[in-house]
Amino acid sequence: MTRILVDLLFMTGRKGGMESYVRELYPRLGALRPDLEFVGLASTELATAGAPWFPGELVASGRSGEDRVAWARGEVLDVSRHAARLGADLVHAPANLGPVRSRTPMVLTVHDLLPFRHPEFVPGPYAPVLRWMIRGAARAARRVLTVSESTAADLRALLGVERERIDVVPLAGGTPGAATGASADAVRSDDLVLAIGNRMPHKNFVALLEAVALIPADRRPHVVVTGSHDDDPLAPEVRRLGLEDRVRLEGWVAPDELERLYAQAALFAFPTRFEGFGLPLIEAMARGVPVVASDLPVLREAGGDAARWFDPDDTAELARTIDELLADRGARERMSRAGLERSARFSWERTARGTLESFERALASG
Repeated sequence: MTRILVDLLFMTGRKGGMESYVRELYPRLGALRPDLEFVGLASTELATAGAPWFPGELVASGRSGEDRVAWARGEVLDVSRHAARLGADLVHAPANLGPVRSRTPMVLTVHDLLPFRHPEFVPGPYAPVLRWMIRGAARAARRVLTVSESTAADLRALLGVERERIDVVPLAGGTPGAATGASADAVRSDDLVLAIGNRMPHKNFVALLEAVALIPADRRPHVVVTGSHDDDPLAPEVRRLGLEDRVRLEGWVAPDELERLYAQAALFAFPTRFEGFGLPLIEAMARGVPVVASDLPVLREAGGDAARWFDPDDTAELARTIDELLADRGARERMSRAGLERSARFSWERTARGTLESFERALASG
């Protein structure tokens, strides 16, 4: 039986899209290939919480995914050592980082190259370290799996990864939750704008708040922004702009609560300056929420003609876009239908099959 070690050192319950990727992908890999043995090398947080979605055994690494230094050391020192000790046939590193040297064949998933494209958006002194780690892992991997043609082009241009080593396997939107409890009773609002994401600078939520402040007070929408941990850095901006009665900063919300917000939202706003794929856009479309998003090539690749696009550096354009769509229910209904059709092109089953093909290529190329 082929044994695959899965690098889960990054998982803490607070890593957003990359954790969603693994949680959606691995149950499907297990269902498609029950003949494969998956072993997860877990952070202390994941080992404590457990992972009923993972189709195999978890091995505790003793490394915290919240401790950046411990996490980096684990990637560089522990993954390849555990792979050898466990007799793994393949390593899958699903979150940008992995061992920089590995005797065991490895597939590395690269979601984006933010430290290369926009080091100014990486907090503290970490950009050079992340560049070294990503470059080393990409060099060590037999296959580099990525989520969009845009990121594949970055891999070639910035890291020199040969096109024949790259597998492009798009992601998909999470399966909409069953309408239960509060979400079943939720009524679609005419003036609620939803935004989701961490508070890294490239998410550009300050621009969204500034755009909302430009909309005349009698038409100014309500806004909910989820996804922060601890003290929300957007709170001072809300006060500065006088939006306390219009903006709710919800922090990290449970899945049921997020489904309720999707069910209520009139629009989903995605003002990001950089993405590797744009998973939140597909998630919103899959739930019938009209999307207004930054006009970036990678987001066009995901959203096609189903979204309304704006310049992420033009708050006046974003304000006009939101104001116009909230006044036009017919346009929103058309966008909702187009988004549902667009999101149906993406499925986690397709992602899982593409991932398995990448695994097979890595195993066959030794």
